[in-house]
Amino acid sequence: MLRILGSPKRSCDGITRRELLVASAIGLASTAVGAPTAPTARTAKAKNVILLYLFGGPSQLDTFDPKPDAPAEIRGDMKSIRTVVPGLDINEHLPNVAKVMDRVTLLRSLNHPWNFHGMQYATTGLPQGTIPIEETQQHPEQWPFVGSVVSYLDHKTHGAKPKGSVPDNVVLPWLLSSKRTMPAYARLHAAHLGGEFDPIWGEFRGSATRTVRRAAWGEPEEFRDPHLGITPESRFEFAAGTALTDGMTLDRLNTRRSLLEQFDAARREPDKSRMGRKFDENRSLAFSLMDSQKIRTALDLGRESEKQRSRYGMTLFGQGALQARRLVEAGCKFVTVVWDEFGQLNTGWDTHEDQKNRLKTDLLPGFDLAFSALIEDLTQRGMLDDTLVLVLSEMGRTPNLQGDGRGHWGRAYCNLMAGGGTARGRVIGKTDKIASTPTDRPLKAKDVLATMYHLLGIDHEMTVTDKQDRPVPLLPYGEVIREALA
Repeated sequence: MLRILGSPKRSCDGITRRELLVASAIGLASTAVGAPTAPTARTAKAKNVILLYLFGGPSQLDTFDPKPDAPAEIRGDMKSIRTVVPGLDINEHLPNVAKVMDRVTLLRSLNHPWNFHGMQYATTGLPQGTIPIEETQQHPEQWPFVGSVVSYLDHKTHGAKPKGSVPDNVVLPWLLSSKRTMPAYARLHAAHLGGEFDPIWGEFRGSATRTVRRAAWGEPEEFRDPHLGITPESRFEFAAGTALTDGMTLDRLNTRRSLLEQFDAARREPDKSRMGRKFDENRSLAFSLMDSQKIRTALDLGRESEKQRSRYGMTLFGQGALQARRLVEAGCKFVTVVWDEFGQLNTGWDTHEDQKNRLKTDLLPGFDLAFSALIEDLTQRGMLDDTLVLVLSEMGRTPNLQGDGRGHWGRAYCNLMAGGGTARGRVIGKTDKIASTPTDRPLKAKDVLATMYHLLGIDHEMTVTDKQDRPVPLLPYGEVIREALA
């Protein structure tokens, strides 16, 4: 099988050998089904990944790249504070994060040319962002989500996990874009790797404790937003029905299983088609999720102390981060927690409107508690060395304030990396005086993913093959960020 190895070799017209190979493979991804090429032998530093995704595009100026000397229309009215890392300042509303930045690598120079929401570009091998791909739930040109890739490769190496085990690819708190007005953005899925490697989606079961009045576009509406606060009884389930509903005992569950098996046996001509097999696989998975004591225990946030839960923040994102730690501890290899929009468009971190108020009262305090608690918790449990924590987003915000908000801006934004073999207390990249463009060490989203794969012991230049044995690259263009390694 074809491998893409070695340093780039350019032809006389400036095109690299890898770019030629990638170009020949683009568009084939939707039909790829083959086994991966054998990866280059390397030692994995990380065993697990917790991905915290801030959907919408956090402002670089109002989080991790403040510019206190910029004009008022650029810097806004929020101040910066010192962190435990000498010379590193961040937003004043991140005081707890400031205390753990000595265990974090800050990437300040991410950039791309698009000003639209691009979660597919940020979390897959998709070579470039396009609105049709990003704003279609499942599109034939979408690429596999990184969590699905990790699960797929682990399955190829070690085989399927035992029945009842905690799944290896979980996304919380719910199906992306499912809790706000349409259209829905691209769903995280396994694409050409096969539906069996799609993430297990979570479902939030609980009540919000605070009401907010918002007017994203049109008339103001009131919402009880779980990002602002949730009740202690709130919990997460898997969408397949992990937790037994009220009145659903294991005996009743087994009775339903028995009835289904009898119906199946009564089929005169059992369905041997791929669709039939997929139905059987999904049904089997649903039952295994529902009656697994290990899974129910992992999802039982009530086993955590009130102090610990409060430390993470009694919000949807805070409890999601705590749930991610519990899932990793129980054996899950890749957990994603998305700070998704709720109720309306332009909510979450998409701060076109009411930015100052939302950052001060909702977004920054919620992230401050959740991220700092996760880093401290993993440290205290001896898990940080083995667990890679990523904070990703698809873009930043415009340097100039636009009323009480900032617009989309792909040309400069920040990501965070911690644990799992990453450097500590390091800042990589710089931007100009108004945080509009990188001036040192420009980085791409693919570089972050290549670094993640490297830390997991995966050769990001490996290929999978389609039915015609043609190579489809795992991650085109990305390069490992060597400065981010411990």
